[in-house]
Amino acid sequence: METFEDYLNKIEHPEHRARMEEIFAWIEGKYPNLKQRIAWNEPMYTDHGTFIIAFSKAKKHMSVAPERVVIDQFADDIAEAGYDTTKELVKIKWNQPVDYGLLGKMIEFNIAEKAECTSFWRK
Repeated sequence: METFEDYLNKIEHPEHRARMEEIFAWIEGKYPNLKQRIAWNEPMYTDHGTFIIAFSKAKKHMSVAPERVVIDQFADDIAEAGYDTTKELVKIKWNQPVDYGLLGKMIEFNIAEKAECTSFWRK
């Protein structure tokens, strides 16, 4: 898998594929400097070579992976949105609305916090 299109084409449920396409289009419209990258079979966005956010699909939800520090930073907002979390993921059920304000805050936090970062992951 080399492109976001390859990833999206493998999503069997049209509604799930459409939702991820919508999110990717929103990110690319709002944050045009972010670069698409497929790594570990997941679509992700980077800024100057450093990780910003990744996505993956599961049977009952879409996973958003912004790094643990971001989940901790926005724990109250994530809970208020009704999303479940694991140590590294925010789970948005396919039937839940996407909180684009929260998604934007997580992306902007990573962009700002990692502005001087020279590695892919935080150290």
